[in-house]
Amino acid sequence: MTKIKSEKWTLIKEDLKKIGIGAGIALLGALATYLQDTIPSVNFGLYTPVIVALNSIIVNAIRKFITSSLYTR
Repeated sequence: MTKIKSEKWTLIKEDLKKIGIGAGIALLGALATYLQDTIPSVNFGLYTPVIVALNSIIVNAIRKFITSSLYTR
């Protein structure tokens, strides 16, 4: 297994992939909140930012559940 180091003040391909995954998770969380908010009688009001964050966490948990990961220690 080859280890690649990302130096300070630089972005490498692997960094950009992680940023893209994070952005996708945030967007899917926001989309889930939007879809939930379109249901009649559902209004999150002041709690909308909290619901977006929770939906993003749920999306990330689902992503981790359905994919395999390799960790090094």
